[in-house]
Amino acid sequence: MKKILFVLPSHDDLGNTGQKTGYWLEEFAGPYYEFIDNEYEVTITSPKGGKPPVDPKSLLKENQTDYTQRLQNDKSAMEKLENTPILNQVSASDYDTLFLPGGHGPMWDLSKDKDLKKIVEDFYNDRKVISAVCHGPAGLLQATDKNGDSILKNKRVTGFTNSEEETVKLDKTVPFSLENRLKELGSNFEKSENFQPFVVNDGQIITGQNPASAFLAAKKVVEILRNME
Repeated sequence: MKKILFVLPSHDDLGNTGQKTGYWLEEFAGPYYEFIDNEYEVTITSPKGGKPPVDPKSLLKENQTDYTQRLQNDKSAMEKLENTPILNQVSASDYDTLFLPGGHGPMWDLSKDKDLKKIVEDFYNDRKVISAVCHGPAGLLQATDKNGDSILKNKRVTGFTNSEEETVKLDKTVPFSLENRLKELGSNFEKSENFQPFVVNDGQIITGQNPASAFLAAKKVVEILRNME
């Protein structure tokens, strides 16, 4: 049985706006069920453990999908989300794939979490699949290869774009531009139209541009894992 490690943020303040943030429900729910329905074992973790904060906007009716509704009625899944282990208690060696959903929370904590840095590097060095969606690639920014270069250098990647950040009027709120930072690391950043599904796969690294890309990214993970069997 393949084992998937999800890492969700513990950060819940949307900058200095007085609003809350966290992970985006759709970006977790769709991939979660893609893995569960393929009979993979899923572990959910977060930097502080316990219940990771969910972005309240992702709970609004207009942002609900069949998968988010299924999740909220799934007692087993909700129990997992209530009691995530602390990130430093898990080991990359126990898992086949790392999956980082987005939401704005990762921009503040996963972007600089040292435990996540080590986990990402362990996955990378063991040639395991790493996938991140929307703002999830913020969790890959610190990771370097054995030469000290970014694991994203010369890699085709995507993530939440400057244009999308401006559209949701948070370009002045986020601590940095994800698109710019990915480019600064030497990646080959690609993008599609705002909020349209778009997934990039370069070797063991799979990235999705926005919430609409999360399920497709998970499907790509499943495809690669099957080809590795």
